Amino acid sequence: MRLKDKVAVVTGGARGIGKAICLAFAREGADIVVGDINLAVAQETASEIQTTGRRSLALEMDVTDFSKVEEAVNKILDKFTKVDILVNNAGITKDNLLLRMGQSEWDAVLNVNLKGTFHCIKAVSRPMIKQRSGRIISVASIIGIIGNPGQANYSASKAGIIALTKTAAKELASRNINVNAVAPGFIQTEMTVKLPEELKEKMKEAIPLAKFGTPEDVAAVCLFLASEDSGYVTGQTIVVDGGMVMA
Repeated sequence: MRLKDKVAVVTGGARGIGKAICLAFAREGADIVVGDINLAVAQETASEIQTTGRRSLALEMDVTDFSKVEEAVNKILDKFTKVDILVNNAGITKDNLLLRMGQSEWDAVLNVNLKGTFHCIKAVSRPMIKQRSGRIISVASIIGIIGNPGQANYSASKAGIIALTKTAAKELASRNINVNAVAPGFIQTEMTVKLPEELKEKMKEAIPLAKFGTPEDVAAVCLFLASEDSGYVTGQTIVVDGGMVMA
């Protein structure tokens, strides 16, 4: 088992990509903290994790509020005594064209996606520095690399995560803490399932592998970054997009 007895915190871990990451880590021996704004769904995912034989804890986490993030980390330390892995997966979208985008739409997305990632990294850095080890993985997006009409706020937040990853990696490397990001492309989620078939086929035409990825595809890369297999990898953004972005 690649993560035997590690303690992993996954924000936005209740469903979708976050849930896939939680389950993949648990199957490899990690105890999981499912952090999510929706506590009821987080508890369902935590119960599912327990069927793998690993411990789990569901926590309501509002990543936009640093005091609440700190409080959550303290609860985690009280129960598990350590934090080995953090996956920053919590994120939202509020799409609109740049000229029509309101301040509230901009602020909401930046607060959750970018500021939330900063808050969580800051909160776990202290215990990780103390134990002189850790893995931090943030879920960015190819939209943070190539941009996308109607997503100025989302693309800015995800590009910010990529830059934040590089700086955090440099600051924490001396303490044996690896910091990396994953940039998914089009992934099969509740959102993409609802798209018209014609649109989905057109989207696939832009992907060399001619298919959408799955949450498990992203989870597999996160598992690599969380394990000792990636011991000499830090400050990187691994694109998981079927070859859509090649730069």
